[in-house]
Parts: sequence; structure tokens; C-alpha cells
Amino acid sequence: MKAYRSMVLVSSDSESIARGAEEVFQTLQSEITSFGLENEISLSMVGDIGRHDAVPLVIVYPEAVVYGPVHKDQVHHLVEEHLYKGRIAADLQAPVKELSGKIAWLTTRKGTLPAEQRIVLERAGVIDPDSIEDYIIHDGYQALARVITEMTPEDVFSTLEKSGLRGRGGAGFPTGTKWRFVKKAPGTKKYVICNADESEPGTFKDRLILEGDPHSIIEALIIAGYAVGADEGYLYIRGEYNLAQERVKKAIAQAREMGFLGERIFGTDFNFDLHVHIGAGAYICGEETALIESIEGKRGEPRARPPYPTTNGLWGKPTLVNNVETLANVPPILRNGADWYRSFGPATSPGTKVYTILGNVNVTGLIEVPMGITLREVIAIYGKGMKAGKHFKLAQTGGSSGSIVPASLQDTPMDFDSFAKAGVALGSGALLICDEDTCVVDLAKVLLNFFRKESCGKCNPCRIGNQRAYEILTNISEGTGKMQDLDDLMLLSDNLYQLSNCGLGQTAGAPIRDILTHFRAEVEAHIRLKVCPTGICPMSGKRI
Repeated sequence: MKAYRSMVLVSSDSESIARGAEEVFQTLQSEITSFGLENEISLSMVGDIGRHDAVPLVIVYPEAVVYGPVHKDQVHHLVEEHLYKGRIAADLQAPVKELSGKIAWLTTRKGTLPAEQRIVLERAGVIDPDSIEDYIIHDGYQALARVITEMTPEDVFSTLEKSGLRGRGGAGFPTGTKWRFVKKAPGTKKYVICNADESEPGTFKDRLILEGDPHSIIEALIIAGYAVGADEGYLYIRGEYNLAQERVKKAIAQAREMGFLGERIFGTDFNFDLHVHIGAGAYICGEETALIESIEGKRGEPRARPPYPTTNGLWGKPTLVNNVETLANVPPILRNGADWYRSFGPATSPGTKVYTILGNVNVTGLIEVPMGITLREVIAIYGKGMKAGKHFKLAQTGGSSGSIVPASLQDTPMDFDSFAKAGVALGSGALLICDEDTCVVDLAKVLLNFFRKESCGKCNPCRIGNQRAYEILTNISEGTGKMQDLDDLMLLSDNLYQLSNCGLGQTAGAPIRDILTHFRAEVEAHIRLKVCPTGICPMSGKRI
């Protein structure tokens, strides 16, 4: 994403639109271009900000100056004075009034424009991913050299624990603690595994890391092997990621040739080597024990836990399994220190998070930002607002296994603890942004269809529960549902969570729970009125 010196937001609630907000926005676009500022100024529309006394509002950030009501004929003066000459256009300022919490980040972050902070993706798009020399020039393998020659495994664990790094695959488990468990597990033979079986719909962050900076994952795995006492590791890569596979294999060969893999690394007694294992297209193999079964040549089905992989993993040996994004954070932390890492994001969830942005926004793509950013910020700043001036209705976080987050939670900081307190989950990092035309029944039906097809079928709650939930949602979407169906769906959701063998089944009921918690009236309209409020479901082509 491009760095801009200023961001301009135009209010786009219904009252603002009625009073000419779209004309103001279009005129701003034209004037910014005419002054040659299009590469310096970011322009977006933002939803309801909690005040309607002076709309349409124009907010210039990072100064947090609020203008309004602004007419399109006043835009030239505003652009010339504030954006071109750098002087506040006092005659256009809105009456002094505190903004509501709906856009509290304007005041809490005044003076700093929320921007990407690249740790995981610091080299992606900068270096030649096929060149180990280019990686080394950009601080590559420095952390490995320091760890092996200057640090003990305890030093590594302590640094990771102090940094606050938590697993980026969705669970948010403390990384240093997990590594320590494997180190303490009895046995001399241990393994480390990188889970790059990124099959979550809408998620492609791990692919970008592997394609753009493969040596960072290799370096992290070698460090992990040293710390936990493993001499062998695996990269389990999604079968469809052909370019990632090619680049990782080439990077491993280069690392061996340079002496970073193999025997007596950096002249020490530490030996370590890596293997690549290609997945076969099963979503379930993103679950760590199913992935381990797959590496062992078995059908990809989750194991019963406990015991956990940290004590009984690959071929029954203690095994460390981390996903790509988690591992990519390790070398920068060990190179720059725990305090440096904790300077990003909130205290309870330090660091950055890589998100993929999809759906009904003007700009889609991939960003890396500090933990604690809000959905409102993501939509306004990086998504450049909602498409066609539509209103934000919900976001699905973390792909199919994530949560459906309503607009009422769009100012909740996106970190593990804040989302958990709000009753939703951050997930793996996919953000599907949906507008007012999205039907929650249809969305849940699509998600349950995915889960019923991807279930490995090992346990009854998942195999039968997902199929039954899909059938009920289909009936509701076709106008044949009953009010009793809602109780049945909640029971199915609870049973999936409580009784399923693995995370796929345990999270499959989340869409049901979320739509009945946050959008129950819309679901009931399908049953009581036999109408789909958005006109999506086949029962009706009309809205109410």
C-alpha cells in the first residue's frame, strides 16, 4: 500500500448522501488531481461517524480537522487552503463538537496516520526471492548466526516469551511457551514443521510470504530446530501453491550450499536439514495433527488430543508445528529484541498482523498493520471505503472458520483478547467485507456447504451436524423454515463446538451462532414473513 501524507474522509451516512456527499467526494477527486496531489492525498468515504449536525463532513487526517457542512462549491477553497497551502480553512470548519466513539481513532491517534508496519513482509517485493545473496544483504541469516553462536535455547525461549509473540494461525497461543514445551518433552529425536497448507477461503498471506521471502521461513525453522533440539524439519505446502513450492525448494538448496543447512552449521555441533511435503488439496490437513498424519503417509484425519504434538507428534516424537506468519516473525524478533517488537500493537497482543482484504470495498489486497487496528480503519484507509457508497453490514474474519462480525463491533480493536471479549474470533487474517445487500442466511448456508464437503467424516458431530445444519439453512432460505429450526440450529452449533474431534467441526457452528446472535431479526423474517430482506434468497426477488 502506498504511503500518503494526508488522508481525507467524506461522511457517507444516509443523511450525508442526501445532502450531497457524493458530489463533494467527486469534486474532491477532481480538485486533488488538478492540484497535482493525487500521489500525496488518500481520499475515502466513511460511514456514520456519530454526528449529523453539519453533514456532509470532510475530515482531514492526521490533523483530525473536521469541516462541515461542506458544499461542492466550497471544495476548491478547502483543497487549496488546507491540502495545497497547508493552512486550516477556518471558515469551513464544523462547529466544535466531540465525535462519537464510532470514529474515536481520529482523536486517539491524532498526529499519526495509521500506516502499514512491515515486519513479516519487510522484504517481500524488495528482494529477489530466488537470490540467497539478496536475502543476506537485507539482514538475512543474521538472527540465525546470533542464536547459534551467542544464545542458548533458554535465551531464545525467554526472548520470544518477552516479545509476546502469539500464534498467527488463529489460536493465538504464546509461541515461546509452545517452543519450551517441545524442548522439555522427553526424547532425543524431535521435529519442527511449518504449516503452509493455507486452505482457508480468502486467505493468501502465507503464499505471499513464501513466494516473496522464502529464506525467512527457512531461517526461522533452523532457529526453531536449534532451540527445541530437533535436527530435522518439514515444510508442508499447499498443493496448489506451485510457485511457492519452487521457490522454497530452490531456497533450501541454496541454504545447503551456503552451509546454513546440513552438518556443523556455523562451525558448531548443530546439524539440521529440511524437507518439503506437498499437500493434496484437503482443507482438513491445515489442522496440525491431520497434517502430521499426511506427512506419515496416512489419510489426513485429525488425531484425538491429548496427547498433543508437543509430546507425541510426527512418528510419535515431540514436534513443534507453527504456521508461516508466526515463523516469519521469529528472525526479526531475535535480531532486534523483544522490546522492539512490543513497540507495535497493544500490550496483550504485540506485533503486526497480515490481513487479506476482500469483498465489497473499493480496494482489495494484502496489508500488514499493527495489531489493534479496527475494521473501520481497515475499510476507510486500506479498502478506500465501501463500493458504490453502500453501508458496511458485516465482516467475516479468518475465512470460513472465523467469525461473522457485525457493524456494531467495527470499532473493536482487532487483537486476540479484544475480539475474544466481544465474543468473536480474529482467525487467520482473512477479512471478507460485506455490504447491506448481503443476506446472512445465504452467507451461513455457503459456509456450512463448505464445511460439510470438507469434513473428513471421522466424527459424527461434524459429519452429520454440518449436513443437517446445511439442510435447515437451505429450507429457511427457500421459505419453508420453521421457528423451531432456530433452536435446532443453536443446538447443532453447540454440539459441533463441544463434541467435534478437531477445529474444523468446532468452528463450523460459528456462522450459525453469529447470525442468530447479531442478525436474528433478519433470519426470522425468512421464516415468519417468507421474505428475504435483501432479495438474495430464492423465496423472493423483492425487499421489505
